[in-house]
Amino acid sequence: MPHSTLRRAATGAAVVLLLAGCGATTTESGAGPAPSEAPSDPVASAPAETTAPSDPSAPTEAGQEAPPVPGAHVHGVALTDDGVVLVASHEGLVRYAPDGMTSVGPTIDLMGFAAPEPGRLLASGHPGPGADLPEPMGLIESTDGGETWTVLSRGGRSDFHALAASSSVVLGFDAEGLWTSPDGREWEALDPPVAPYALAVSPDGATVLMTHQDGPQRSADGGRTWEAVDGPLLQRVAFADAGTAVGAAPDGSVHVSTDGGVTWEARGSLGGPPEALDARLVDGALHVVGITGARVVLSTDGGAGFAPFTFR
Repeated sequence: MPHSTLRRAATGAAVVLLLAGCGATTTESGAGPAPSEAPSDPVASAPAETTAPSDPSAPTEAGQEAPPVPGAHVHGVALTDDGVVLVASHEGLVRYAPDGMTSVGPTIDLMGFAAPEPGRLLASGHPGPGADLPEPMGLIESTDGGETWTVLSRGGRSDFHALAASSSVVLGFDAEGLWTSPDGREWEALDPPVAPYALAVSPDGATVLMTHQDGPQRSADGGRTWEAVDGPLLQRVAFADAGTAVGAAPDGSVHVSTDGGVTWEARGSLGGPPEALDARLVDGALHVVGITGARVVLSTDGGAGFAPFTFR
């Protein structure tokens, strides 16, 4: 899975946006170049430090730092209400819980990934050996924590490299463009001004954020009209509630918005380029989970400080 880079000039300095492409090549929908078509920079796109495969069956101890995610690539992450972190990887779903790490369900390449509501997971990508799923998988759904998956729609047609969902809407970006659906079954094509790298949608389905090499774009009507955001260059974005959004820049710096992505405030850092990001309000406090260098890092103070996920 080759890496590519996208560059944007910012205050006289070049900002490098590290993007990873997997599976089928995505094509343009809008004015700017798609991430998969960016020029290669072998220095900037060098992969992060590799780690030995993790053993999900290994015993865990209280206070032990969680091991890296098995496999080579991470494509999504979700933080649940009970403190569990679900990581969507090239090798399938990995569950990080307070009592240890386990691989869940079949070995499938989970490209797009979303957890729109408790008990429901959505994903896209490619089936692994023995998985009874089409190639590409289209939009698939799990209601048992990722143990099993069923195809909702577009099986054999769509590999959503960017996916976002709430209880009332699903948005996915594939080789044919950006799509919206109220239920993940019937789809309507949208016409964004640029090709998104990552997507996030507010829980009420109204506000959508997309990241792009020229800066974030924001929609207040579910993705039908867009405006450029005058803020930091972001690579990953996530909503914690209708007004609170979190973004991570290519260098790992974390930014928080309290007005639905209109304005942003710098907070802390993941410690490296973001592979995936999610956010959630826990007892009124903003919690942020990120993946960098295939490791899970967690903030419980609104994104100001991050520490490796540990078992307890």
